[in-house]
Amino acid sequence: MEVNRTSVRVSLEAFSDASDGEALKSRDLARMLLACSPEPFSRAQFTPGHITATGLVVGPDGLSVLLVHHRRLDRWLLPGGHVEPEDATIADAARREVIEETGAVLAPEPPPRLIGVDVHGIPAKGAEPYHLHHDLLFSFRALTTDLQVSKESRAVLWCIPAAFDRYSLPDNIRRAYARFRSTE
Repeated sequence: MEVNRTSVRVSLEAFSDASDGEALKSRDLARMLLACSPEPFSRAQFTPGHITATGLVVGPDGLSVLLVHHRRLDRWLLPGGHVEPEDATIADAARREVIEETGAVLAPEPPPRLIGVDVHGIPAKGAEPYHLHHDLLFSFRALTTDLQVSKESRAVLWCIPAAFDRYSLPDNIRRAYARFRSTE
């Protein structure tokens, strides 16, 4: 199995939010990567980077968001990461990453929806140079509040919007959360 670049392109073309120029610019950069790269999902492609998948998981309360304190980046973020060869779709990659990093139990319905796109830099580490993650954010709902910490994280927690500042959540996450809430 391998993620189909055409299905990712279709998802990106369907994503739009006229009020979020940064997400639209990131969407266009991800579309260009898909069009020009022989291996856009390969974690070994560093110039200009590769496509990754992230999950914005809303808790059973319908309000809180699942966060991980990322060990390598030393900050609070949404769970997500690299696309693997066994991922059938880009949303499956996001789902797998969420479960691996947090142990969250995700609802099978509704299907994940693309609610954000964010291109951001990843610092060099070892043989891996500085590169870009062309990150696609998908919405999920958790069935329980049960969580576990993976080796990639220092901690995981549920965060209500009033605490977004406390955890210094990036603006792209806040805008994706607002899009999620506005379409419920």
